Amino acid sequence: MPKKKRGFKRFIWPLVILLLLAFCLVPTHYYIEGAGTAEPTKQFVTVAGKHDQQRGRFLLTTVGIQGPATGLQLLLSKTQPFTEIMSRAELMDDEDSKDYDQIQKYYMDSSINSAVEAAYKKAEKPYTTKYMGVYVMSVLEQSTFKKQLAVGDTITAINQKQFKSANGFVKYVQGLKVGQKVTIAYQHNGHAKKATQRLMKLPKTHYAGLGITLTDHSEIETETPVKIDAGEIGGPSAGLMFTLQIYSQLTNQSLLTGRTIAGTGTIAPDGTVGPIGGIDKKVLVASQEGATVFFAPDDPVTKAILKVEPDYQNNYAIAKAAAKKIKTKMKIVPVKTLDDALNYLK
Repeated sequence: MPKKKRGFKRFIWPLVILLLLAFCLVPTHYYIEGAGTAEPTKQFVTVAGKHDQQRGRFLLTTVGIQGPATGLQLLLSKTQPFTEIMSRAELMDDEDSKDYDQIQKYYMDSSINSAVEAAYKKAEKPYTTKYMGVYVMSVLEQSTFKKQLAVGDTITAINQKQFKSANGFVKYVQGLKVGQKVTIAYQHNGHAKKATQRLMKLPKTHYAGLGITLTDHSEIETETPVKIDAGEIGGPSAGLMFTLQIYSQLTNQSLLTGRTIAGTGTIAPDGTVGPIGGIDKKVLVASQEGATVFFAPDDPVTKAILKVEPDYQNNYAIAKAAAKKIKTKMKIVPVKTLDDALNYLK
């Protein structure tokens, strides 16, 4: 009998060790969303070829994504403030990692265009908007263009026709017949290409289409050159902070007066500030980086929203609660527009 027990122990311990190694080393299908970084916008932005030299800093804030995470990482994340565990589907929907990254890059590029336009409007400086074409956000599996088009491509023409908006493109295609051959011109990784295929019947409609989801792709052209290189940072949430950085340099105004000002929020060309995700995590990194002020989108909480989600809190409310939880002295300032932020700074 004792011999049998020793044999069982010799069998079970290697199994336990193997399970522990798997728990520590083998990735799961889950990701961890937590605090990212707070980055000075002046390192990314040049106006007339120059970086900002004024005292103080505007900080854009990011959310960090870790994964696929191991079981140990998921367990340890529970000890960190404001972390969330999410599945791949919750994070990326149906996209693979490459397509997800490409779409995040589009959102950043679009945000940069809006930031430049909003800053130039406010500074009353001339600019023009150049329409580049239709940006491909996704391609259906059954699309006849599946082998040619990829997420991130820009369609510049169809049947040699060009348009001034994605809406014009869609209306033209919907006027064609299912099965009709069309030729598209498009940009793929900086290279001009063409492809000819038949139009498919779009799911749940009677319309013909290429089988893609799309949006406008435009660029802003200015007399005073503005360049923003955000590197690996994606998404639209740096819009407000980029706008403040550009406006400050365009107008030669010392808005910072030596302060470290952080914040987040999308920006529309008319200066409207929109909500973003993960603001509690951004409050944490901004405080850790020494910011004294944090601009938080004060998006409206409507009756329609509360009817669907009775416990809904807007970005400003979540940011205030996060600041209280970490006991920071950083002031949370609500902003609905670019003017709100500028008025506070001035």
